[in-house]
Amino acid sequence: MAGAAFALILAGTILGAIARSRLPEHHLTGDSKEVIRLATALVATLTALVLALLFAATRASFEHTSASVSRLATDISELDDVLEEYGSDGVAIRQQLRKELGPLIDAMWRDDAVAAGRTVPARPKHNSSALSMVHDLQPKTPTQASLHTRALQISTDIQQTRLGLFAQAPDSVSTPFMVVLVLWMIFLFTTFSMSAKPNPTLAIVLFVCILSASGAIYLILELGLPFGGLMQVSNESLRNALTPI
Repeated sequence: MAGAAFALILAGTILGAIARSRLPEHHLTGDSKEVIRLATALVATLTALVLALLFAATRASFEHTSASVSRLATDISELDDVLEEYGSDGVAIRQQLRKELGPLIDAMWRDDAVAAGRTVPARPKHNSSALSMVHDLQPKTPTQASLHTRALQISTDIQQTRLGLFAQAPDSVSTPFMVVLVLWMIFLFTTFSMSAKPNPTLAIVLFVCILSASGAIYLILELGLPFGGLMQVSNESLRNALTPI
């Protein structure tokens, strides 16, 4: 969408330059010029406000997702430590955790899994997962009972965090917002190119501004895709959460 925005804004700018050469001079001077300047200032203010709001919202959503992934990795690592301390009865669950970690990562980072040629898995069923196996443990000593209680608490946290991550919308950026934003930018740059006679300096300045505006849209769209694109949340913390048994 950022590329489409760049093309549309650039087309609007060129159209504005062409329109200037064909409009009567009195349409762009005097009172008309003042009205155009006020209208441009109003739309520019609205555009800046919407850009700031979109960036803040997508940035907050991205950071929240990143924090949730870190929390999930921490909880999985802690659960593994608790099960190791639990004893031999926890070995099977620890092995199951390691089997499920890879498919869990692929289910979240689907684009990476597809690019690597791996089949994108569905979420593991509750009754066959390592977390359900924790509930089936039968403590034999007070120490194991305490560890079992802690493991159950961590399992609940993992389940809630995982469900929260899967429940997120794949794209948190509002399409209507982006459409209106691009339309405002087209109006702004069309007006800019109509305000002065075309020359190389003006063309370079407007091109850099269009590139910058399109870059801002690209950043917002990337932040809205925490599990895809170039700025996705790293999965290294999850991949490194469990060491080999």
